[in-house]
Amino acid sequence: MDAADPPADLIPSEDARRVAPNFVTDAIDDDLRAGRVREVVTRFPPEPNGYLHVGHVKAIFIDFAVAADYGGRTFLRFDDTNPTTEDTEFVEAMKRDIAWLGFEWSEERHASDYFERLYELARVLIRRGHAYVDSQTEEEIRDGRGTVTEPGTASPYRERSVEANLDLFARMRAGEFPDGAHVLRAKIDMSSPNMLMRDPLLYRIRHHAHYRTGSAWPIYPMYDFAHPLSDAIEGITHSLCTLEFDNNREVYDWLLERLIEAGEFTRPRPHQYEFARLNPEYTVTSKRKLIPLVREGAVDGWDDPRMPTISGLRRRGVPPEALCTFANRVGYTKANARTDIALLEHTIRDELNTRAPRVMGVLDPLRVTLTNVDEDHLETLDAPHWPHDVPGDSTRPLPFGRDVAIERGDFADDPPKGWRRLSPGATVRLRHAVVITCDEVVRDAAGQPIELRCRVRDEADLEAEGSKVRGVLHWVHAPSALEAEIRLYDRLFADPEPDATEGDLVDKVNPGSLRVVRGLVEPSVADDPVDTRYQFERSGYFWRDPVDGRGDALVFNRIVTLKDGWTRRHADDRPAAGDSEEEPEASRRPAARAGEEPEPIDMLPAEQLPVFERYRGDLGLSETDAARIAADPAVADLFDAALQRHDNADGLANWVVNEVLRELKGSPGGAMPLGPSDLAELVALVDEGVLNNRIAKEVFDAVLAGEGSPRAIVADRGLEQVTDEEAIRRAVDEVLAAHPDEVATYREGKTGLIGFFIGQVMRATGGKANPHTVREAVAAALDGSSD
Repeated sequence: MDAADPPADLIPSEDARRVAPNFVTDAIDDDLRAGRVREVVTRFPPEPNGYLHVGHVKAIFIDFAVAADYGGRTFLRFDDTNPTTEDTEFVEAMKRDIAWLGFEWSEERHASDYFERLYELARVLIRRGHAYVDSQTEEEIRDGRGTVTEPGTASPYRERSVEANLDLFARMRAGEFPDGAHVLRAKIDMSSPNMLMRDPLLYRIRHHAHYRTGSAWPIYPMYDFAHPLSDAIEGITHSLCTLEFDNNREVYDWLLERLIEAGEFTRPRPHQYEFARLNPEYTVTSKRKLIPLVREGAVDGWDDPRMPTISGLRRRGVPPEALCTFANRVGYTKANARTDIALLEHTIRDELNTRAPRVMGVLDPLRVTLTNVDEDHLETLDAPHWPHDVPGDSTRPLPFGRDVAIERGDFADDPPKGWRRLSPGATVRLRHAVVITCDEVVRDAAGQPIELRCRVRDEADLEAEGSKVRGVLHWVHAPSALEAEIRLYDRLFADPEPDATEGDLVDKVNPGSLRVVRGLVEPSVADDPVDTRYQFERSGYFWRDPVDGRGDALVFNRIVTLKDGWTRRHADDRPAAGDSEEEPEASRRPAARAGEEPEPIDMLPAEQLPVFERYRGDLGLSETDAARIAADPAVADLFDAALQRHDNADGLANWVVNEVLRELKGSPGGAMPLGPSDLAELVALVDEGVLNNRIAKEVFDAVLAGEGSPRAIVADRGLEQVTDEEAIRRAVDEVLAAHPDEVATYREGKTGLIGFFIGQVMRATGGKANPHTVREAVAAALDGSSD
């Protein structure tokens, strides 16, 4: 780097930074501007005595991402100076975890690489009178350190001659003495207010084979000695540590200054910076404390999906991007504090919301027979993978027939007030399908429901009767559904600070941290890549277990619930009323915390509460949608008027919340961008299959521009979905002919490419083709052609 390219030019713009600005990045900026540093070099130095955990993510992220922000380098250095606890297994696991998080190290190093060099540097300190061999017992050394109010007492061996110290240290190295016979100590200040400066230990005798060096070394350096010197050997510029090493920095600086004076290192030297460690609630972030859980069988290994290890989180299905985002959201400060685990869970949901296609899985099936549907009737519905507020046009085939299954918890013999699911005589909608009314309950000998006999209803008849659709249920077609083992994971500990009190952590494991059920999942998942993450509607986010769910086995792990059910379940002493993902009652919602954006329900005017309750109880809208619509009387009037014209409360609510409110730009009482007839007509066109979601948005914008009613715009622009199977097959043939390499790759086994071909066909048809018909045509062409 020459004068025309000063280090200050390496300072990234705010937009280019991956790591949010903090005191560490401020220090780096200052070093670059002043020319003290010409390249940012960091290191991540884990001790390989266990598996990395969620607390390490914060350190990994800042070590690797901050160096990348400045165009620098990061070393991965294993601090392997304690042979009794370290193992190659842990080294390899750590490398897998860091790579999975998306980081690459410039070089892999080990403290054991430097054992010979560190030994010689210790001899330099002895020769210069900065270190001595102490022959006291461990207890005598501990007692001699003094207290925070009293100075320490000098060792009787502190004034040994340089020659005697060098001789004893060489004999320690030769293995002449048993463990504990001698130690090497720095000679600093036994009256220092920082007790770590009271002649800290630099080397101890330990006759134990090392996983890399075998029995070559009977002495091993202490962390406070190996850490700063390894940093200096590697040319680290910014040594980033967690806050518990704050007092160690004085030892770090003292050692480097002594060895710079001796000519062993040059300036600029490394500098240590400390930030608060990541301590999520309900979690233990200590490898040492997690070891008993594994050894005593309280969990099924280091990668048990309940474990706070990175390996456990990976097996559970947590995306690596969510962990890095979480670390950045927590931020880097010098104030230790417990982090609300809900922030991690919220970050995971945020990440999965836009990448997890929606499917239906029934965790506790209850049979439903549709009595007015023929026994041999089977049709395939075209169900969207994505809600209106998430980009994506893909769909999946959804079998429908006489026999379906719903969640057992979605039926009640004697429902409470406001029940919006199924009960005797009640009417509900099956998601993406029909409206049904429960006519009869079949029971077992104990009186428990084993079958519901329902009939499909004509919505025009319901409107004439004045009957209401109470809610929307997820379901599966029982004969077509896939049986699956579903593992419902929860927090490993019920105590928010499990390691803050006395007692064995094994005894504190939450007995409800894993519940295994046998459920039914819609068959579309069988054609998806095994690593697909899903949202099972109303149940949570899931993926196939990467160990037990491969091959013919169908095992799904719950990654995270849809909402924070933990707070609700543990708010009082009452047991949870099932495992469904229901919204909390408005009266139980806590007030928003200072600095947080309030929830929609918190902003709801008191006079609009009856409207909110009607939307929640009668229509089954989600709490958020109900509150956002009810909050503005003009918006509520639009919604109610549209509902009179088209009875799809969920569909109308989606368009009101995601499009109408966006147009109003948060201005209550503003003029409605469109009328109820247009809104109802637009949603009806989607429900009828005339429009897909993407084209419907184009029509919505045209309505706002004053081009006419939705049906008129569709007719004028020719926007109807393309359902002509022959026309779609021609488009498929053209796409496959234009991409022969991709076709060959698909036929070699990379079946995930089917999404690429579907997208190409959709583009070729202007986005108007029926996605389900496209999928079938693409699959038939790819699997049936021989060219």
